[in-house]
Amino acid sequence: MEMLLRLKNIGYSYHSLKGEIPALKDVSFDVHNGEFLAIVGPSGCGKSTLLSIIARLINPESGTIFVENPDGLIHYPKIGYMLQHDHLFEWRNIFQNVSLGLELKHQLTPTNIAYVNQLLASYGLDEFKEKKPSELSGGMRQRAALIRTLAIKPDILLLDEPFSALDYQTRLSVSSDICNIIRKTGKTAILITHDLSEAISIADRIVVLSKRPGTVKCIIPIQLTVTEKTPMESRNAVEFRDYFNLLWKELES
Repeated sequence: MEMLLRLKNIGYSYHSLKGEIPALKDVSFDVHNGEFLAIVGPSGCGKSTLLSIIARLINPESGTIFVENPDGLIHYPKIGYMLQHDHLFEWRNIFQNVSLGLELKHQLTPTNIAYVNQLLASYGLDEFKEKKPSELSGGMRQRAALIRTLAIKPDILLLDEPFSALDYQTRLSVSSDICNIIRKTGKTAILITHDLSEAISIADRIVVLSKRPGTVKCIIPIQLTVTEKTPMESRNAVEFRDYFNLLWKELES
């Protein structure tokens, strides 16, 4: 599998009047083109900080991110960022919300509008595109947030605990739905989660970070004997419990 990004010895600290708080130290791993990568670790170990560095919202204090594009050109991959909350604007309808990124980039061309409408139709929101966010369920709002992210045609999707605000039953359904959408589009995705079961059922590989300052303890490839890699079916795989116990042991040690 082609390497898309390589993080090498990434370090970052937060600074305040009270002193320096190291968040990340010597973080190194590759991100492969088309893979679903999950990152887990204790609270406060720098997971969200790491996503912000990958998104180039903040610069690392040490280390480098190397880029190798499948098209052979030298450019940083286009990033799509999906947060814990959908952040849909109530004064805009669903179509206006999901096309916001294109609007801000002045890219609301007929071709892109047609693509947004295609996404809405493909993922069950076409009949709701004139509705306001408050008229949709939590799961439908998260699908709208994903469509807004996909509309700008990113190379990498960054998912910062996008299902954590949902109740457990909805979370299972929506995570399965969104995972299937991402896999069908062939996008590269990096998921931050505290839910080990979620990580195992979704990811191709799992990066385990240590407590703060976060560094890579291990990287675990996930290979489940299932006919289809969906979050629901993956939880029934015979290897699922072994991976869960392995992750738990790594986090507890």
